[in-house]
Amino acid sequence: MDLSLKTPAVAPPPPLARSTNYWVSTLHRLRRSPMALGSGAVVLLLLLMAVFAYHLAPADPFQTSMVDRLKPVGTPGHLLGTDELGRDMLTRLIVGSRLSLFMGIVPVALSFVIGGALGVFAGYAGGLANTLIMRVVDVLYAFPSVLLAVALSGTLGTGIGNSLLSLTIVFVPQIVRVAESVTTQLRTSDFIDAARSSGASALTIVRVHLLGNVLGPIFVYATSLISVSMILASGLSFLGLGVTPPNPEWGLMLNTLRTAIYSQPLIAALPGLMIFITSISFNILADAIRSAMEIKG
Repeated sequence: MDLSLKTPAVAPPPPLARSTNYWVSTLHRLRRSPMALGSGAVVLLLLLMAVFAYHLAPADPFQTSMVDRLKPVGTPGHLLGTDELGRDMLTRLIVGSRLSLFMGIVPVALSFVIGGALGVFAGYAGGLANTLIMRVVDVLYAFPSVLLAVALSGTLGTGIGNSLLSLTIVFVPQIVRVAESVTTQLRTSDFIDAARSSGASALTIVRVHLLGNVLGPIFVYATSLISVSMILASGLSFLGLGVTPPNPEWGLMLNTLRTAIYSQPLIAALPGLMIFITSISFNILADAIRSAMEIKG
């Protein structure tokens, strides 16, 4: 299944930099949205769990015990049972949130910076620079996200660093297209022409007049990519192309527990359940932010 997200038809923001009142009203709309509050609370709890994982974990995530392997949920001393090597599942899930969230957020953050810069430059410069950047982006964008991530990871090799690089390359073209689209629509606006006529440099126009208007749509779209990044990163780990054992990570845990699906199906499904909850929470939060900012998709 292709996890690529179609580039939304982002409507240009008002031809003025975002005012303080605008952001206050946006925050007010978010606070009045039950979906935003609920998903935001889940995301916040997951982030706190990842940050304080080793303080919250009840056991050593690497301690094995062949005597206690595949204990069922509710076993005394192991609230969520144990995995195929006798390691405490609750501990592994808590500590695994660190790598899972890291692999979901960091590639999108890097893509936001790199893709946003390239897209704004291509949209404002136009001409040959725009053509060169966008044609390269179109080539990368033509490949399904899953296929491109697997191909890049297979070429670069396993490991966290190579997975981060692969996922960043996957998401940069998508963010470039959004940034270029919004910037192109604003480039010919009256307030940009006025700034240009007043003798302002290109760097000043981009920094003062453009970024305040284009960062919002780019940020909202990038937020919606976090769930896709998590799924792709988990998929790479499941295929043996991402995080390597014995590091706890939800996708890798799904891989190592696949042989236990017939004897302990609930335990085998727990990492997948965490991936699902996290992904759907980020998706709902991204949709709530988009609605609050009144960005039409």
